[in-house]
Amino acid sequence: MNILITGGAGFLGKYIVIEALKRGHNVTSLSRHHYPELEKLGAHTIKCDITNKELLKKIDFDQFDAIIHSAALAGVWGNKKDFFNINYIGSKNIFDHAKKSGIKYFIYTSSPSVVFGKDDIVGGDESLNYPKKFFTYYAESKAMAEKYILEDNSDILKLSIRPHLIWGPGDPHLIPRISAKAKAGKLKQVGSGNNEVDIIYVENAAIAHLDALEKLTLNHKLNKNAYFIGQERPVNLWLFINDLLKIQKIEPIESSISFSFAYKIGVIFEVLFNLCGILKPEPPMTRFIALQLAKSHWFSHKKAKNDFGFEPKISIEQGLKKTFQKSERYQEALSQSLKSSHLSR
Repeated sequence: MNILITGGAGFLGKYIVIEALKRGHNVTSLSRHHYPELEKLGAHTIKCDITNKELLKKIDFDQFDAIIHSAALAGVWGNKKDFFNINYIGSKNIFDHAKKSGIKYFIYTSSPSVVFGKDDIVGGDESLNYPKKFFTYYAESKAMAEKYILEDNSDILKLSIRPHLIWGPGDPHLIPRISAKAKAGKLKQVGSGNNEVDIIYVENAAIAHLDALEKLTLNHKLNKNAYFIGQERPVNLWLFINDLLKIQKIEPIESSISFSFAYKIGVIFEVLFNLCGILKPEPPMTRFIALQLAKSHWFSHKKAKNDFGFEPKISIEQGLKKTFQKSERYQEALSQSLKSSHLSR
C-alpha cells in the first residue's frame, strides 16, 4: 500500500514509519519540517503544516491508499489555541482531505486520556464514554478529533488506536521527564502508591497501528471502532517509576503527599499560571498531573486482540533492555534491577 504517515518524525511516528517500511509498504511522512533521516530509511517526505488548508490542497492525496495520522501536540499545559489548532483542526483538515481524495483507510492515533475524568479506571473497555469535564486541552482536543473522525458516515474506513504511556529508545517524554524531576528532587509519590496503570513499549504501539490498518482492509467491520492497547499487564505506577530510577542509578522516590493535597495545589498553580499568562514552564502540579499520578488507569485490550490480533510482541522486561542497551553502566544496573524488580512479578 501507499501510506501517508503524519508526524513521521515524532517518537511514535518514526517507529510507525520503520514498521511500515519493514512490511514492504510505500511510505510517505508528512511533517512541519524536513527530516532527511526519514529519507535515509527509505521513506518519502513532505513538509507541510496540517493546520494550513491551502498548503494541504497542494499535496496530491490521490496517490495514497491509507493515512496513519499520528501528528499531535502533546502536553499537560500550554496554549489552548495551539492544542485545538493542531489536534482538532489539523486532524479535521487531514481527514477531510482524505475523504475528498478518495483515500480508503484512515488510522487515527488517539489517547486513553480521551476517556479519563476524575475516577479510577480499572480494566475499562471501549464502552467508556468521554468525560463531562476534561482537565487538559490535550485530552479535550484529542477527544474532539477522535469523535469527528469516528462519527463520520462517509465511505472512508477509519478507526482509532489509544496507546497508553508510550516509552522506549528515543523517548523524549516519559522517562526523561521522570528522571529529570527525580534528579532535581521535585518528584514525590502522590496518593497511596497502589495505583496501577497501562504502559506500552513504542515498537508494540507501532506494530498495532500497522496490524489494525492491514486488518481493516480485510474486515470492514472494524470501521468506526476505537481500541485501547498496552503491555501484557498493567504496572504499579510508583514501583515502575522506582525501577526506572534504579536502572539509571537515581535515588528512588521515598517521600509522598496525599492526593487531596496535590489536587488542591494543582488548582492553585493553575489559577496563578492562568492569571499571569504563564505557558512555559508548566506548573509544578496541576489537577491532571495529580489525577494521573494517584489514580489507576488501565484498560482491557480484549477488543484489539479479537479484532486485529493485538498482543505485545516485546515484553516490559525486553523493552527495558532495548531502551537502555546502549549504556554499559545502565546495563549493569538494569541486570541487577530486574533480578529484584517488581516488574518481573
